[in-house]
Amino acid sequence: MILKDKVVIITGAGPGMGQAMCRGAAAEGAKVIVSARSKDAIERLAGEIVEAGGEAIAVPCDVSKTEQCNALAKAALNKWGRIDGLVNSAYYHPDWLGLDTHSIDQLLMALDVIAVGAVRMAQAVIPTMRAQKSGSIVNVSTLATRKPMPGEGGYAMAKAALNQMSRQLAVELSGSGIRVNTALMGWMMGAPLEEYIASLGDGAEAFRNQRSAEIPVGHIPPDADCAKAVYFLLSDYASEMTGAALDVNGGDWVAV
Repeated sequence: MILKDKVVIITGAGPGMGQAMCRGAAAEGAKVIVSARSKDAIERLAGEIVEAGGEAIAVPCDVSKTEQCNALAKAALNKWGRIDGLVNSAYYHPDWLGLDTHSIDQLLMALDVIAVGAVRMAQAVIPTMRAQKSGSIVNVSTLATRKPMPGEGGYAMAKAALNQMSRQLAVELSGSGIRVNTALMGWMMGAPLEEYIASLGDGAEAFRNQRSAEIPVGHIPPDADCAKAVYFLLSDYASEMTGAALDVNGGDWVAV
């Protein structure tokens, strides 16, 4: 178990990748602080983790609110006395529109939740990590920052800001023992995508086959498997990595 006894906060623990990361981190031995805006959903998830033999607590948090970010970090300290890892996975996806006609309010919200929210959370945990002289921050980003896709402009802009935040903090925290890295996810097979594919009706299988053929690994990567890269970056196995951007998208970023 590569995260044994590490205390890890995971934001954006919604259906799909967020929940997969929480379950997987707990299975790898982490004490997980499950966080998202939906209190009922995260309490169910934390309960499932505990029933499976893991350790987890649920703490609601809207990362656009500084006081809630600080309260999330405090809850981790109150429960386990330290914070070893932070996974910034909270996001807001604006409408699928071209930037030439996009709602500016939605763009600002995406930036506030994805990029500025990650900074709020980093500021909430860095004092503890500095005192410990150790810690790992992993920012969950997207293939769309490398490979522009129609309608993804607003979301990708915010994630690109998150990518730069990783590099900037990695340098600013030099010598502190705190590492900051990025995992760039692409198409992932999980609850959200399964729901979308099912909505295609008779065209579902054709879509699945076409998308799989376009990805170099030959299939749409399962979200639970993509999450393993995040555990690696959180773990001591990545002790010499900071400021790195790791593509976890089946090679889709290099495909034409």
